Amino acid sequence: MMGIHQPQAELFNYRVNLEQRVRKDHPLRRVAEAIDFTFVRAEVAQFYGHNGNEGIDPVILVKLMFLLFFDDVPSERELMERLPERLDYLWFLGYSLDEATPHHSVLSKARCRWGQPVFQGIFLRTIQQCVEAGLVDGTKIHVDSSLIDANASKDSVKKSCPELIAAYKNVVSAQETKLAETTTPENYLAVNDTHVCMSDPDAALVSRRGQSSRARYHHHRAIDDVHGVITAVETTTGSIAENHKLRDLIEQHEKNTQKEVRTVVGDSKYGTADNFAACVEKNIAPHLGVLADQQRSQTEREAHYEDAQFNYDAASDTYTCPAGQKLRRRRYHERRSTYEYTTATGVCAACALRGKCTNAKTTGRTLQRHKQAASVALGRQIARSPRARRDRRRRQHLMEGSFAQAANQHGFKRSRWRRLWRQQIQDWLIATVQNIKILLKTSLRRASGAAANPVLKALNPMIQRVDCLFPLPEGQGIIMWPFAFLRHLIGISPVCS
Repeated sequence: MMGIHQPQAELFNYRVNLEQRVRKDHPLRRVAEAIDFTFVRAEVAQFYGHNGNEGIDPVILVKLMFLLFFDDVPSERELMERLPERLDYLWFLGYSLDEATPHHSVLSKARCRWGQPVFQGIFLRTIQQCVEAGLVDGTKIHVDSSLIDANASKDSVKKSCPELIAAYKNVVSAQETKLAETTTPENYLAVNDTHVCMSDPDAALVSRRGQSSRARYHHHRAIDDVHGVITAVETTTGSIAENHKLRDLIEQHEKNTQKEVRTVVGDSKYGTADNFAACVEKNIAPHLGVLADQQRSQTEREAHYEDAQFNYDAASDTYTCPAGQKLRRRRYHERRSTYEYTTATGVCAACALRGKCTNAKTTGRTLQRHKQAASVALGRQIARSPRARRDRRRRQHLMEGSFAQAANQHGFKRSRWRRLWRQQIQDWLIATVQNIKILLKTSLRRASGAAANPVLKALNPMIQRVDCLFPLPEGQGIIMWPFAFLRHLIGISPVCS
């Protein structure tokens, strides 16, 4: 007889045990075992009083924000709507079925009350755990950056005079756009000096390949070479170029991991003269793409003499061109940290090799020499080595894979909140989730190997005995034992008793 279930709401239910409802291999179980969130109570104790209304446990608030990015829930409102119907969420938070869940506004209030240090501490703890688990080598890191769309529409961007824009940004305490580390030339009026995003004044207008300009942030990241653990994160406005953050990421990595960097890998955007010089001075191998090689097309390299074809004389501080003319120092470019060399007036105009040297119609050929030219030349030589090219090929799947996971699984490409300090919190939380996943994946693999250990332990004495009686040449595996046994029969005696 076919049964028909008649649903009926129960007034009381004492038989529901969430511990039994959540499966043993649930990811949140492994998270709870690997990460102890109770440390946050001591970190935020200073923000709470001793009297008055009792607030929600800070551990629950941190776990809620963790779930927000762990499962890429679109918003805090939706997270709170899902919470009563997700038994695994209730178990993870320590709630019962009938217990009231928090209002979504408590999360935004907690972020404002706690500030950035608490979330940075959570991120640093994941790095420390990965280091203790042996997942971080620390000597070789990969660096890259990515643009993140701000939580603002294009219609919120307004244009005005630079004075009013600066005054508005001062009122809202936003970062100024014209920083010393930007790449905006002195004679160029940056678009962020005449435009402002009313919804999020901290976000800068930046264009991306094939896309129009819009308000964006810039996420800078360093990961370890072995397992891809994220060891350094920094968030800036979109107008800050990635090459200016290389040294900051190296210093942050060394501080977070207590390990000294020996090799840094990055694309050609990081391959500036300043970065090459800085890496060589710190005894770091710069496996970076050479920006100068990317800027000059193959046609230009074939048509014109390269800088290497000009001979430099350190004694006279001059260059000698292929035509035998001298190029002397004219001025120093502070922004580029280079000295400019050129010929005397009229020399290039009368030269027969002018067409192979420059396209300039009124001026002659000029050369730029970095103030640390020897270090720059050595850095570029290292960057063009076969080992550096192999590291850059590995970077393509290791670094890009880290960004792809963040974008596809954790909502990395768009800001959930507004203002720079909130975006930094988002980036720390996403990096925390990714590091925890690496930690769980490795621990699960080790646990699977440990499960097979009893069998291997029983077979190990026999394997060692066979290997001792019939030793194999280096590099040969177990499949060669029959041949080793034959060698033993024809006269090769055992090497051990």
